This record gives sequence, structure tokens and C-alpha cells, in this order.
Amino acid sequence: MEKLALKQMGFIMGDWIPEEASIAVAVDGRYVYYKSGKRELKICIGDEVLPGSVADRTYTERKRIEMLVEESVLGAAYFGIGYPVQAAGKSGVLVIILPPDYMIRQKQPVRFLTGKVDEAWKPIPVEQISHIESSQKKTWFYADEEAYCSIHTLKYLKDRLPDWFLPIHRSYIVNISYIMEISRDFSSNYLLTMKDGSVLPVSQNYTSSVRERLGF
Repeated sequence: MEKLALKQMGFIMGDWIPEEASIAVAVDGRYVYYKSGKRELKICIGDEVLPGSVADRTYTERKRIEMLVEESVLGAAYFGIGYPVQAAGKSGVLVIILPPDYMIRQKQPVRFLTGKVDEAWKPIPVEQISHIESSQKKTWFYADEEAYCSIHTLKYLKDRLPDWFLPIHRSYIVNISYIMEISRDFSSNYLLTMKDGSVLPVSQNYTSSVRERLGF
């Protein structure tokens, strides 16, 4: 039963952590679960938690830990995020294992998006993208009056686009330089008319941040 719960935990977490990550769970100083991602480490079920690892520090300090671990500890350098957890009434740790340059890459804005149109994939520089939309469980971005389908979610892109992109709605992010006009609808909600002719609503939850960013 405990093994099943650990396996389910791994698959559930796999829905929101990066695809490249590995997941490890340790209880009482030994690893009891390991789900390998693209970052493979020398961890086997039953192995002891080694001094200097993320799991070790999380055990010791009993709080969330983020740190870069050098190559000598588990056979390869990695960036780890550790969480104290309880498993079957015992103290444990959950560790998300990522490539060593993960945080650096996270801080760098994306410079292009690759989208699918017809049966071809095309990389488009973000400066040419007027807006991005989430619709029918897919993400679309628009450039040169063409719609491209992206593999990324709007949530993923929100924190990775350059600062000239502005969220205006849970379903829309716009490129500020492509805004042609700001108006109101019959309910006095704001509408943005884009240079490609698209008219996009600003939701009430985003009104204050949109006015602050655009200065009106």
C-alpha cells in the first residue's frame, strides 16, 4: 500500500514539475522511491542519504531547501529542491532533481516560440508575436496574421516572456508594442484592439496591473 502511494505521488507530481526532473523520496535516511527523468542520478531504492545532498540538508533543517549540488555527491551535478514530508508516520523528504543550470535558464526570457501551422513547425522570434491565447486546452500565438499552436501552456510562458509582454486575462498575454487602441465595452470593461485587428478583453482581475503598466 505504501509503495502504491509513493508511486501515485510520483505520477501526480509529474503533472506539474518539469518533464526533465527526477523525483526521489527518502524516509528514515534511506531512499524508498525514485522516478527518473532526463536527469539521471545514481540513486537506488534502499540507498542511504549521503551527506551534502539536498535530501540530507532537508532532513537536518526540516524546511524547504534549494541548492546546487556538486558532482562528487551523486555522480553528477544537479540542482535540487527538497521538501520535508511525512510518510507512514515517519519523517521523510521529497526531492525534485533538475539540471544544474535550471535556475539560470528559468531567469532568461524566451527569445522565440516554435509553433505548428498546418503540418510544419516554425520558430518565431517573440518580437513578431502580437499575442498569445489559451483556447480549448491548447495554446496559440499569433504573428503576421497567422495562428501557431504551441506545446507550452500560458502559465509556463507567463513568467518566461520578455517584460514587454503583458497578461490581460487568464486566457491572453499581449505584446505591448502591438496594442493599437484601448477602449471600453458596454460594461465599462477595457478592450485592447491589436494591430492585427484582434479585439481582446481585459478581465477585472487584471485591470489594475494593466493600467499601471500602460500608464493610464
